[in-house]
Amino acid sequence: MATRVQDLLAGAREQLRFEPTPKRIRALSGDRTVVDSRAAVLVWEPRRVVPSYAVPEADLVGDLVPDERPAPEGRPGILTPRDPFTLHSTPGGSLTVRLPERDLVGAAFRPADPDLAGMVVLDWTAFDQWLEEDQQAIGSPRDPFSRIDCLPTDRHVVVSHRGLVLADTRRAIVLFETGLSPRYYIPREDVATDLLVPTDSHTVCAYKGRASYWSASVGDETLPDVVWSYEEPLHDGLPVKGLLAFYTERLELTVDGVGL
Repeated sequence: MATRVQDLLAGAREQLRFEPTPKRIRALSGDRTVVDSRAAVLVWEPRRVVPSYAVPEADLVGDLVPDERPAPEGRPGILTPRDPFTLHSTPGGSLTVRLPERDLVGAAFRPADPDLAGMVVLDWTAFDQWLEEDQQAIGSPRDPFSRIDCLPTDRHVVVSHRGLVLADTRRAIVLFETGLSPRYYIPREDVATDLLVPTDSHTVCAYKGRASYWSASVGDETLPDVVWSYEEPLHDGLPVKGLLAFYTERLELTVDGVGL
């Protein structure tokens, strides 16, 4: 019986998973290089969908001391980057990285697993800067099993809300990202930009970069942060630079007349 690959990957989600990376990985706190490793490993704790970097303890500057704070209360279900790093789902010990100028409290985790002996998993957000080789990395480690494809399409894409058309195009770029629904990025000329109001919201994607957001004003209703764009994208997002995408889970999307 054939196995769908996505089901195979999802079936392993309850396990502690790891994958070595050949990249040189560095992490900085202020101007201090705290981590410099050519033997890093990507680690997914059980139920985590985004990996963290783990490095040999010898590749980390500073003292590792036990984090004496009580562990956060666990919860069932998928763990996303919005869940704190200290919410661990595998046995091990939480650690503070002690530097001369400050403590990075709870920034490391020593998993109690023989395959990761001598390694510590690191909290991405505890450090001020990360480098993969000589390129600054943002958001999170990049997952080697995820990819992005940006493809032009002449499909007829219409985005609307309660009968009011917000976008109508045959010039979209479809962004396909592993495990996620396709997103249609639309030229501004094909969008009712007079209905959009910029907001102060921003998000960061490890692959596409930093997104800016707009709300949509539809009659007497405001739809907050329902549109976004990558104005200065990273490499993977260059084909959609400056185009507008819609949070279609909150709107109506039709492609070639078919509702999605």
